[in-house]
Formats: sequence, structure tokens, C-alpha cells
Amino acid sequence: MVVVGASGSIGAATARAFAARGAAVVLAALPDTLLDSIERELRERGARVAAVPTDITVRADIDRLVATTLATFGRIDVLANVAGIGSGPALCERSDEQLHDVIAINLLGPARLMHAVLPAMKAQGGGAIVNIGSIAGEVGIMGIYSASKFGLRGLSDSVRREVHSDNVSVTLIEPGFVRSPMNPAHGDRLPGPEIVADAIVDAVAHPRRARIVPWPYRLPVFLIKTFPWLTDLVFRDPRIQERLNRDARAQNRQ
Repeated sequence: MVVVGASGSIGAATARAFAARGAAVVLAALPDTLLDSIERELRERGARVAAVPTDITVRADIDRLVATTLATFGRIDVLANVAGIGSGPALCERSDEQLHDVIAINLLGPARLMHAVLPAMKAQGGGAIVNIGSIAGEVGIMGIYSASKFGLRGLSDSVRREVHSDNVSVTLIEPGFVRSPMNPAHGDRLPGPEIVADAIVDAVAHPRRARIVPWPYRLPVFLIKTFPWLTDLVFRDPRIQERLNRDARAQNRQ
């Protein structure tokens, strides 16, 4: 299997979860000491693992990742698109470069990765793709980040229908807040990234259209989608907007 974004908290947890189940794991992420560390950790545990430094904004890197995986392990049964970056809620406070980066990594990256692995999955008779979205892809309150995750939700639906007859499943996991460097303001109060990793493992064994984790987020998402006028009423309030942006502005000043 291929874990894209393997040096992040969710990606590393996902790699550990699959390695513990005996899967051969290819770790894809930007080249850094974190990627080396998780590769070394899994090797010490006896896992079959390979690290392939990959910039998912570069198509040549993606094609090299797929070719290396096929050359090393002969097939690609699972693609976990975990890589992503965050963004503050206020669109007008983002630079043009930031807007570009969020779309390039959160939406175009998974699209290119699916485009690259699907021929191999079709040729071998099946596979599983798991994309990591966000509850921000169900409710538009996070600016360009929400746009990227809305787009990934639509892309996942479309590709799932496209490749169903090829025995390839496509599942979208939509986490709420989990403990990671993307959510520093919440400290250790949030559930760990393992809750998302476990959902990814389950999605491979039991494919479904989408899954929201942790489960308490399912009710507010349902209400937001059922009563969009109420969402507008709440989130157009300038005081709510200020609270949404406060943490993002504080991070930018650090």
C-alpha cells in the first residue's frame, strides 16, 4: 500500500496501522528527517517498507512514486491520500501563493495520484483508494480550505462511480478536529490521529462512500446540511467570524 503524507501525524499512524497488519508499506512525503524516522521505526518492527521522497505538486514525482512501488512490490492494492495543508478561514487574508498551494496539495494532488495509480489497479483486478477530506468539506466556513475539501468530496464521488465496475473502491474519510500540528490551539484535548488511521484501515476492509470521524461530528454536520439557513445565520455574524479567525491570526504572528 502507498501512504501519501506519511511523515504527518495521521499518515504516520496509518503507516503503523497497516504495517502492524503485515502490509508492505510505501511511505511518500517530502524528503525530511520525519520520513526517515518513520521508515526506520517500521523496519525495526520487521515491516516491509520503502520510503519514496515525493512532492505531490510535481507530476514527475507522483509517476516516480507509482513506478517505484510497482518495481518494489509488484502491485498497489491501497492508496491512502493523507497529505494536506490547512488555511485560515478568511479568504481575503490569504496570499495568492497560499490559495494556490492549498488547491495544489489538497485537491490536485489526490486527483493526480488517483490518475496515476488507477491503471495499475485496473490491470491487477482491483484496489482501494481512501481520501482524507474534512468536515470543512461539508460546511463552508474555512475559506479556500473548505473549497479544496468540497472539491475532494465531489472528486471522490465521481471517481468512485467511474471505477466501481473495475473492482476499485473509493472512500472519503472526513475528520473533525484531531490532535495534530494543524490544530495546535487545542493541545492534547483532541482525539489522537489513530482514530483516523483506524477509519482508513476499516475503509479498505469495508468500503463505503464516506465516513465522519470522530462520530460526535455526524449530528452537527447533519443539522448544518439540513438547515443551511441556520448555518448562514450563525456564521455570518461578525463575532463568530472573528472567533474563527483568531487562532489563525495568532499562528501567523508566531
